[in-house]
Amino acid sequence: MLRKPTTSIVWPAGALLIAVPVSLPILMLLWAALGPGGESWAHMRDTVFPTYLANTVQLMLFVAVLSTVIGVLTAWLTVHYDFPLRRMLVPALALPLAAPAYVIGYVYADLLEFSGPIQSAIRDWLALSPQRSVLPNIRSLPGAAGVISLVLYPYVYLLARGSFAQQSSTLYEAARALGSNRLRVFWRVALPVAWPAVVGGLALVLMETVADYGVVEHYGVPTLTTGIFRTWFAMGETSAALQLAGWLFIVVCLLVVAEQFARRGQRFNPVGRQRQSTRHVLTGWSAWLAFTLCFMPVLLGLIVPIAVLAGMALSDGETPFSAAFLALVLNSAWVASVAALLCAGAALWLAYAERLHPNGWVRGSVRVATLGYAVPGLVLAIALMVPMISVDKWLATLLRDTLDLHWGLLITGSSAALIFVYVARFLTVAFNSTQAGLTQIHPQLDAAARSLGHTPSGVLRRVHLPLLRPAVLTGVLLVFIDVMKELPATLILRPFNFETLATWVYRFASDERLAEASTAALIIVLVSLVPTYLLSRLR
Repeated sequence: MLRKPTTSIVWPAGALLIAVPVSLPILMLLWAALGPGGESWAHMRDTVFPTYLANTVQLMLFVAVLSTVIGVLTAWLTVHYDFPLRRMLVPALALPLAAPAYVIGYVYADLLEFSGPIQSAIRDWLALSPQRSVLPNIRSLPGAAGVISLVLYPYVYLLARGSFAQQSSTLYEAARALGSNRLRVFWRVALPVAWPAVVGGLALVLMETVADYGVVEHYGVPTLTTGIFRTWFAMGETSAALQLAGWLFIVVCLLVVAEQFARRGQRFNPVGRQRQSTRHVLTGWSAWLAFTLCFMPVLLGLIVPIAVLAGMALSDGETPFSAAFLALVLNSAWVASVAALLCAGAALWLAYAERLHPNGWVRGSVRVATLGYAVPGLVLAIALMVPMISVDKWLATLLRDTLDLHWGLLITGSSAALIFVYVARFLTVAFNSTQAGLTQIHPQLDAAARSLGHTPSGVLRRVHLPLLRPAVLTGVLLVFIDVMKELPATLILRPFNFETLATWVYRFASDERLAEASTAALIIVLVSLVPTYLLSRLR
């Protein structure tokens, strides 16, 4: 029997140390949401809070319906029907996920507003009065929901398509033998079986929806996220902003619970791979209708915005080779790279600690450490700001009194706080990728290496790391892309005179100067496209 090494406590202790900082904002949010609050919160609760909450719920409902319809319909058509360019559309339908919602929102606000090119062209074509509006107001709650749905529906599409592809043809044959047509088979058999996967994708959609700030702020929709920003920056009410953040966290927790409840019984769904159904070949107008239905989300969610941004970048955009623009790229790449590497290291530690010690408190530490992805970046930033400022002041005082060093605020005065929130937010992304790769390594390899005298650290270095390289690199890439797109947390925690591509786009687009921000917006989208395409092909 192998002797348990004395250093075995190091791995569980490290997992606990990683989990503690992530649990701190969650505890603060629960305390803020359930606490009594001050006078400013009492006034806000009686005046604007019902509006914030109602608009947030309405936005979620609109986005849920639109994303579900687009995602399920396109998944069903691409799995069960053959039509022109289907093979090209299968990975293309996931690509809108690469574009940040706020970038797409800025583009459509510029295109479809009253004085925009589309409404102006329609008025000229129909010889209408210049004062007449010919399209509904895009800067509204339905407009914001439509834009967010165009970006987030791939969550539903990818999971629904995976479920539809795994369903056995015997289910459909039995239903057809009982007299059901194709539409009835979809409603009564295929969709109920795929429903847990659809709900899983929908939960991700709604989490991103409640966390959105760029779209709802630009479209003038007061939600909990815009309320947090206004309370924090305009009013300077820290406690009231924490209360709002706590309520937003409660909404996210309810989404997580609802998603887990809806997935109950998923393992009992008959989704065997044997005898998969053959695709029905469409011809004539039905084939081109299916193509149009699958092509429109790609056209509106990706092709049109990229074309508009490219046109603006070529005509009025910032040159990508100027010193100011290169500084933006370097800032974005710096924080994204550091956060991605830290997430990869922490994810590897957590996954390996759970493999070595699959006991209750290690698993609990891992679950707590990976809760951050369910919490919006805005909420994490607000919740962590108060304790980080306190630690910063204590550290500055300690350095001044003991070493006579006047370094100022080392955490909140630099990019350290920003990177910390990125790690807390996106650690789950790296962990899921690393854990998936680690589960593919048979435990007998560990036993063989240990029998040759290697310590757990040696087994990780000599056996696991070479095999885990693709999984770890995938996690690094995903975190890098997520950090590049992150806006709310960056706006709150960035140091003075520190701009990233995301904040640059927000600053100019909020001033109705999208053309000047087009180059930065285009780079964010293009950088995200390649990994999104590769992952959709892998999926």
